[in-house]
Amino acid sequence: MGRRIERYIKLVNQATTNEVINEDTTGRILCLDLGEKRIGVAISDETRTIARSYQVFKRSSRAGDFEQIAHIIAENCVNLVVVGLPTLADGGEGDKATWSRDYASDLASSIGISVELWDESYSTVDARTSLGSRGIPKRRKKDRIDAVAAAFILQSYLDAQE
Repeated sequence: MGRRIERYIKLVNQATTNEVINEDTTGRILCLDLGEKRIGVAISDETRTIARSYQVFKRSSRAGDFEQIAHIIAENCVNLVVVGLPTLADGGEGDKATWSRDYASDLASSIGISVELWDESYSTVDARTSLGSRGIPKRRKKDRIDAVAAAFILQSYLDAQE
């Protein structure tokens, strides 16, 4: 493991629930598309201009998820996390939104960097359309769709920051 990653892991591990690692307007942003079985992950470039899908991993426990997320954060020197917030068609929030808010709050306490919520409306539909237009076989779509949806959520967030 490189010195930069080791130093970052040390910072994350030293952070308490009341501390937040300094963030600025540059540096990578990690985005999570939370599902019942899988979590899609996307990451921005360092200038926070372009989002790209990164990976999908199977959910385990919150502690297990947070450990995996902390590793991705350290490996990519991320200084902000965005979590997709599922909203209802009328713009309201249901049980999934409440669960996502709770998960994001616990995640922020665990990793020691800021976590923001962002509307994920239609991100999965957009991801399916995108993968379909690229001719990705149906079997491979299932493995990638959550990461592509996370990239759509993150790109929406990035575009709104300009």
